[in-house]
Amino acid sequence: MKSINISEYKVTTKVTIEDTKTFIDLKASKDDIEDELEDTRERLGELQDTLYAHGKYAVLVCLQGMDAAGKDSLIREVFKDFNARGVVVHSFKVPTELEKKHDFLWRHYIALPARGKFGVFNRTHYENVLVTRVHPEYIMGENLPHVDSVEDIDEKFWDKRFEQINNFEKTIAENGTIIFKFFLNLSKEEQKNRQLRRLRKTNKNWKFSAGDLDERDLWSDYMRCYEDILNRTSKEHAPWYVIPSDDKPSARLTVASIMLQELQKYNDIKEPELDDKTKARIDEFIARLEGE
Repeated sequence: MKSINISEYKVTTKVTIEDTKTFIDLKASKDDIEDELEDTRERLGELQDTLYAHGKYAVLVCLQGMDAAGKDSLIREVFKDFNARGVVVHSFKVPTELEKKHDFLWRHYIALPARGKFGVFNRTHYENVLVTRVHPEYIMGENLPHVDSVEDIDEKFWDKRFEQINNFEKTIAENGTIIFKFFLNLSKEEQKNRQLRRLRKTNKNWKFSAGDLDERDLWSDYMRCYEDILNRTSKEHAPWYVIPSDDKPSARLTVASIMLQELQKYNDIKEPELDDKTKARIDEFIARLEGE
């Protein structure tokens, strides 16, 4: 099997969406890929236990991608061996009335994982420079000062919002949150195939919405926005990884492998040791329990 080299996916220089891959051949069968994923996620699960006991870092996993990119199934398969108490998944939908009464980052801030835990954002704070940029009229629902019409939403507005997102991520990174941002890079042709499967399979119909096709018509607009996101917000403390996602098993393994490789670099994440007094009495405690 082809080894997964992080540098092939990490955004460190300017990228052009058209030049990025949507499919990667790992030189392995589907069964071999799934076996490797099982091993990788078991090791991630063990690392998560250590992270939980250590209690000084949190991990935030951000997933972005077009409809049908495979976000839900990736979450299910990659985090299958995690202790349920150590991982929380948030799927962000259209903001509620309460959420719209706060700044756009508020609902994301309160959903951040505590130290010792993993948090997964299925769609993220980047929707606020993605969907709202393709549909600037949505901004009007935020009832912002100095924004009285769509014409007030200019490039300076988006520059400020990008600055706020970068500051948000820098703040949480400096306070112990390890950030992974994955863009599941799906081809338009493969999206069509997956949407057709949703329509043709009765048990998958619930995943389909007529609005999905309207958004598909805006594919080029979304790709321009994603390209801008990748180039303006991939930082060393919060990097983006572009994951070829036309093949779901390969995408899942790539995401899991990147997380494992990066987290293994944190040599200070260790299980806490017992204090000397307690350690010196271990034999005594064992004898006490065995003597019951």
